[in-house]
Amino acid sequence: MAISKTLNVNGKRVTTTVDDPDVPLLYVLRGNLELHGPRFGCGLAQCGACTVHIDGKAVRSCVKPLSSVTDKNRIITLEGLGTAEKLHPVQRAFIEEQAAQCGYCINGMIMEAAAFLATNKKPSETDIRNALARNLCRCGTHTRIVKAVKRAAGNA
Repeated sequence: MAISKTLNVNGKRVTTTVDDPDVPLLYVLRGNLELHGPRFGCGLAQCGACTVHIDGKAVRSCVKPLSSVTDKNRIITLEGLGTAEKLHPVQRAFIEEQAAQCGYCINGMIMEAAAFLATNKKPSETDIRNALARNLCRCGTHTRIVKAVKRAAGNA
């Protein structure tokens, strides 16, 4: 039986209909709401490609059941982090450092880095590497990704 669910996504209240209340949040964001920042990677919360912010915390949306999210939770995807006119500092730094190669992991890297920098304004390189350790990048752009996070933190 289909149910209606209201969410707060990127600062807007949106209502969607789903058949299964425990569908992963990622499927609703991509399929129902047509947002393309969070990506399906592993489906097991191990790669980070699906990362979004829920109330300021980085969350793996591929394993987050829709039923565990309410309209009081603030969900931010890559599309809501900044705008084309005013990029988030992490988005800008990733562009300036040319930190993307294939780009598949970049959503997770940016979202994880933004949540991390919100709580650690002056991280060391080791802090950055530890914060991003659970995000996988198959292309090997780790050095540029770390440089981008340093730049965003003002440590470039």
